[in-house]
Amino acid sequence: MAVRVSDAPEAKRYEARVDGDSKVAGVAQYIRTTELVAFVHTEVSPEYEGRGVGAALARTALDEARAAHLLVLATCPFIAGWIARHPEYQDLVYQAHSRVSD
Repeated sequence: MAVRVSDAPEAKRYEARVDGDSKVAGVAQYIRTTELVAFVHTEVSPEYEGRGVGAALARTALDEARAAHLLVLATCPFIAGWIARHPEYQDLVYQAHSRVSD
């Protein structure tokens, strides 16, 4: 099964399609700024669960963030968990540096 992932900036999401099918098999929604991309929701259609669609979405989205020199804020549990299981992407994780102290 071949999974193709593409950015759909007008919809603010990455879309995955399987084996040339025009139907969207999964999405990773984001909010992008000039400094970071926040992944807020990832969803894979039930018929494609467990077939690598989510992993393809995560890997493509994170690779493109790296290429654009963007940090990643993963509020989506799926993307956050995927990064935790793939340490080669830890350097992308946004770390807040507050100057406020109690």
